Amino acid sequence: MRLSGRKPSPTTRRWIQRPRVVLLGLIGVNIAVFIAQLFLDAYQPGFVRQYLALSDRGLHDAYGWQFITAAFLHDGPWHLLGNMFLLYLLGRDVESIIGQRQFLFLYLTGTLAGELGHLFLMPESSALLAASGGPAAVVVAYAAILPELELTSIILFKLPVRLKAKHLAYGAFALATLAVIFDRTATVAHSSFLGGSIAGWFYAHLLGFGRPSILQRALSQRRAEAERYRAMTPEQFIAEEIDPVLDKISREGIGSLTRAERRLLAKAREKMTGQG
Repeated sequence: MRLSGRKPSPTTRRWIQRPRVVLLGLIGVNIAVFIAQLFLDAYQPGFVRQYLALSDRGLHDAYGWQFITAAFLHDGPWHLLGNMFLLYLLGRDVESIIGQRQFLFLYLTGTLAGELGHLFLMPESSALLAASGGPAAVVVAYAAILPELELTSIILFKLPVRLKAKHLAYGAFALATLAVIFDRTATVAHSSFLGGSIAGWFYAHLLGFGRPSILQRALSQRRAEAERYRAMTPEQFIAEEIDPVLDKISREGIGSLTRAERRLLAKAREKMTGQG
């Protein structure tokens, strides 16, 4: 059945796209800060790196504002163009799916995680222009939300290359990892991408998107197992779970029991006393 040919009923509410206030606002702030950065670099060379970029030395000198100022600093016009290009193209869908408020939190979380990642991974003498952390979180969140969506026509302008969202995230993360290993110069921008990517992945999963992680699958399995035990009568529990453990004890001794089997014996006591 085609949906495009259906006529709206009198009660149909027309869908209205909200203005992209947060997305366009973030792009505007990044561009404005870059212009100010160019003027500062021209009239007072070294000021941006020493006082505004994030560095371990700056934090030792109590320059706490660097967490804010570094978040919008770029390493040249191409760095700005690449970040804003990805942020706008992918951020439109992410903002529409998770909402403007969560999109802002995603961006800020990625920025902060990118800065913390730099402080953890890079040498003390290195200063960070941290504007890539937020876009990195958006890119990875997009890949977690729409992993199989092909981006060829969106980014590569219909070139004969099939690029899925998850492949873009994998490739960007791999390149950022290599850059952190081999490029540890005095002023960097790439080291914020790793922390931002990890934050984007976790944030998307906290919102319920993406494939369950190993931890989530383990917790879900434990909950399902606990629910199955609660549904059993004491007789069923003894017959299906405890009798095999008792047989093992008689064959191999109590020292052969695994931790899970010892927990089963404890559950049996709770079951018989009515606590399970």
